[in-house]
Amino acid sequence: MKKAVILLSGGLDSTTCMAVAKHEGYELYPVSFDYNQRHKRELELAKEVAAYFDAKEHRVFTIQNVGGSALTDPSIDVPEYEGDGEIPITYVPARNVLFLSYALGYAEVIGAEAIFIGVSAVDFSGYPDCRPEFIDAFQQVVNVGTAAGVKGNSIKIETPIINLSKAETIKLGLKYDTPYHLTTSCYNGGEKACGVCDSCVLRLKGFKEAGAEDPVAYV
Repeated sequence: MKKAVILLSGGLDSTTCMAVAKHEGYELYPVSFDYNQRHKRELELAKEVAAYFDAKEHRVFTIQNVGGSALTDPSIDVPEYEGDGEIPITYVPARNVLFLSYALGYAEVIGAEAIFIGVSAVDFSGYPDCRPEFIDAFQQVVNVGTAAGVKGNSIKIETPIINLSKAETIKLGLKYDTPYHLTTSCYNGGEKACGVCDSCVLRLKGFKEAGAEDPVAYV
C-alpha cells in the first residue's frame, strides 16, 4: 500500500487532510509536534484522531521553539480576531519549515510517496508559510535535497485544501466523514473554545457558510 505522512495538529484543517489521504488509499503515518505551544490539548486530540483513522503509526516529535509568538510565549496574550491583513503575533517563526523537515526525513525512512499538510491561502490568518509560494519552494528543496528526489522518486507535498475557503474545507471533510468533534482550533486551548481568537472566528465562519453545525463547545 502507498504511504503518506500527514502533519496532524489535532485541528480542523489537518484532520480534513487525514480524511482526504485515507480516501485516496494511503496508509497513514501522522506526525505531530510538541514545540512548547501554549496548550497540549491539540496533541491529546491528535492522538484520538490518529486512532479514529486507524493510523499505522503516530509519532510526536519534540522541538525546542524559538519564541516570538503568542502560541509559544505565555507572556504574549492571544489577541482577538483582527483581520487587518497584517501577520499576527500568533505566527510561529519557521514552524512549517521545521515541521515539513521532520516529516520529510520520516517520509524517506518509511518510503512514503507523499506528505500531506493542511495549509490554506484563502481563509487564513496571513501566515507566510501557508502560501503556495512557500509550498512550491519547499517542494524544490525536496526534489534536490533528498536521496528520493535525486533518484527521481521525489516525495510530493500534498496540499488538498490550499485553495479552499474554510467552508469548502468543511464541506470536503464532511463528505469523507471527518471527525470534527475530535478537533480543536482554539489558540487558547480550553475545554471550551474561546470563540474570539483568529482561529475560532475563521472556524465558526466556515461552519456557518457551509450550512453545518460545529460539534465542539464554545464559551
